[in-house]
Amino acid sequence: MTAHITVAKAGRAAITDLGRRRGPGMGLPVNGALDQYSARVANILVANDENAPLVEALAFDIAFVPSVDILIAVTGARMSLTVGGAERPMWEPVPVAAGQEVVLSDMSGGMRTYVSVHGGFDVAELLGSCARDSVIEFGEVFVDGGEIALHASTASPINPYFGISLFNLGVDIPYFGDTAVIDVTDGPDIDEFAGTADRLLRAPYIVSTRSNHIGLRLHGDLPERSTSGEMISRGVPVGAVEVPPGEELLVLHRGRGVTAGYPVLAVVTSTSLDTLGQARPETAVTFRHVSLEQAARDARAWRERLDALRDRVATVFSCLGVERHAPIESSSTERTPQ
Repeated sequence: MTAHITVAKAGRAAITDLGRRRGPGMGLPVNGALDQYSARVANILVANDENAPLVEALAFDIAFVPSVDILIAVTGARMSLTVGGAERPMWEPVPVAAGQEVVLSDMSGGMRTYVSVHGGFDVAELLGSCARDSVIEFGEVFVDGGEIALHASTASPINPYFGISLFNLGVDIPYFGDTAVIDVTDGPDIDEFAGTADRLLRAPYIVSTRSNHIGLRLHGDLPERSTSGEMISRGVPVGAVEVPPGEELLVLHRGRGVTAGYPVLAVVTSTSLDTLGQARPETAVTFRHVSLEQAARDARAWRERLDALRDRVATVFSCLGVERHAPIESSSTERTPQ
């Protein structure tokens, strides 16, 4: 029988990766994990490629049972993690024996939790990605009683040294709370808001309950356009801060369409997009202006932290004789939905 997990409690969870990079060129959103840092760390902690498929759980409790011994890591929003009824830590490799139930419950301080499995999941891809796309109804989602296949290389003997906090891997764990500071650079239409553009930086905005993976809607003191002409729809980046007519600011996220016609006041930096991915309704968001040079330095530092963590994990796995995985390949060059 193919190695798999059986879903005991589905919550709102799906299999994802870092996104459909080829999607925008074909008119599809990039999608993928909204908190890219937590997703990458989860895969690094089990020695997977950073783009390996993993679970993204949104807000609700989930539970599953593996058919084989596996090694997992759980990152992102805080949750209570138990394996076979025993509490286990997040942000560390954790062994799970075949038949043991993994339960994630009581999410707090964020919106999305990630679960990686050493070896990864064997799921369909579209344009090189397994990322969920709700518009075209593609992707693997958790369903009560459903089974999700694991790669054949997943199963391995449980190493007794995992799960006892023997190693200090030095993971930088982000803060997820009721406030968030979001860095932005100037947008292409900032001159449209002459005299009021700095309102974006003055006072916090509050995340609306109408927010989702397509974009965050925020209430606050909105900048006002100094012109009234219509804007032609054009390509917009993930992280675009749009000011549509009405009473909300809109920050486009990874599920956004590839074109839009509202003025773009600012653009969220790549590192702050991770923070926005964890912003739950009623979170107070404060925007902070940074230069393009500073945004680039922050992105390099973000990458260096991940690379250093991968090196430390590689050393540990090598010492324990645990196989490390190269970039995950599907069983065919590109799998399509059935």
